[in-house]
Amino acid sequence: MLPAPPLPLTTERLVLRTVVASDSTAIGAYCADPEVTRYLPFPALDAEGLAGRMQRLVAATAPSVPGEFLALAVTHDDVLVGDLMLRFTDRHGETDPPAIGELGWVFAPEHAGRGFATEAARALVDLAFTHYPLHRLMARLDPRNVASARLCERIGMTREAHTREDYAERDGSWSDTAVYGLLRREWAAA
Repeated sequence: MLPAPPLPLTTERLVLRTVVASDSTAIGAYCADPEVTRYLPFPALDAEGLAGRMQRLVAATAPSVPGEFLALAVTHDDVLVGDLMLRFTDRHGETDPPAIGELGWVFAPEHAGRGFATEAARALVDLAFTHYPLHRLMARLDPRNVASARLCERIGMTREAHTREDYAERDGSWSDTAVYGLLRREWAAA
């Protein structure tokens, strides 16, 4: 069992904290927008979908094993502007702590263009490598999601792969996946 992360995290303009039930209205507003969820692994959320997502986000406070994740609400001047996640995906050996983490994010479009996603993602990367014994971080995204690809590059990730038609879309079609990665030693050198 890994210890819970030291939260909240404070950056120059943001506070990253655990997600609480009262965040539902703000998260529901941007996650109900089909334009926001266009490249996410879930459709625009209705009330039932939001309830399930909120249940998972609120519970995601202290990951320890692959499959578990940490969810963080991102606030600016006490306004929720987005949320982030760090999900453990793999470990070196059967009893070892997690070695690979996957990053994800979603931000309200009305707060875009102000650098909040970059600032928050950098704070999450720092937390991932200082608090957890991770060897590598990765992000998997639809290559058409140019904003997320640029965010990966701004936080020091390298585009490592482009896999063709490996993700089944909700409409039955197939889309590609871009994979970005950042090793602990690259983060430490930066």
